[in-house]
Amino acid sequence: MRRRVTKAVFPVAGLGTRFLPATKSIPKEILTLVDRPLIQYAIDEARAAGITEFIFVTSRGKSALEDYFDHAPELEAKLRRSNKTELLEVLRGTNMESGAIAYLRQHQPLGLGHAVWCARRLIGAEPFAVILPDDVIAGDVPCLKQMVDAHSETGGNMVAAMEVPADKVSAYGVLDVAEDMGMLARVRGMVEKPKPEEAPSRLAVIGRYILTPSVLKNLGKKRAGAGGEIQLTDAIADDIAQGHDVFGFRFRGQRFDCGSKAGFLQATLAFGLARNDLHDDLIEFIEDVVAARRAAQ
Repeated sequence: MRRRVTKAVFPVAGLGTRFLPATKSIPKEILTLVDRPLIQYAIDEARAAGITEFIFVTSRGKSALEDYFDHAPELEAKLRRSNKTELLEVLRGTNMESGAIAYLRQHQPLGLGHAVWCARRLIGAEPFAVILPDDVIAGDVPCLKQMVDAHSETGGNMVAAMEVPADKVSAYGVLDVAEDMGMLARVRGMVEKPKPEEAPSRLAVIGRYILTPSVLKNLGKKRAGAGGEIQLTDAIADDIAQGHDVFGFRFRGQRFDCGSKAGFLQATLAFGLARNDLHDDLIEFIEDVVAARRAAQ
């Protein structure tokens, strides 16, 4: 019987320089998408997939993340006295129980692979998930839940994957597909940020992974890859060479790259339009903007 995936690693040590000056004083993961910070979307997705242990790999200046998931007794008491039960329930959704969340420091910015390796002692000998909060995915079924369900049948390593335009492959880890089975693709290799003419496919890895402990052993070699950093895709590729299964999973949903300003704005608009309490006002605003631009042409 395959072990359930109950642990997830959240690499959140980055400085978020693309969002300066906002990220001068607050972590990028606290930036608000409509009315929830990015990290809350990631945590909610993990909870929906059955994750019960949350491991944050952080760096200096990230204490606001710890505070966000702590209890706020004074605020809760004030909401209770004011009989604001709906807001109280929203607030409770941000709380993490004692012992459910752990924080580790990545002291040097040596890459995503190194950040995941920092969590090795808390992961142990279990399969585990990795969630990159920059990638926000809207779907009827949360992306990681889709992957966990598929992983219960396949085992091995699994990466979320999506088709990208040929001129964009150099921004991603790209899969070399041995067998395409529709939703799943058996992988024979992975290439980190290839040139478009050298890419083995247009099937790119995005920020959701289910990995085996053998990947951590590969990361422990601390081999520098693209950009001089320790790349997670290299360690997964090593696992393939060692005879272990790796699958690409074509998830159902729309992915937003909230690590970029354009992607963040697109996500804000999409999530706002999906809200009944915001939809009509946003549509009216968009129509007014479009009409004004047409009139000015």
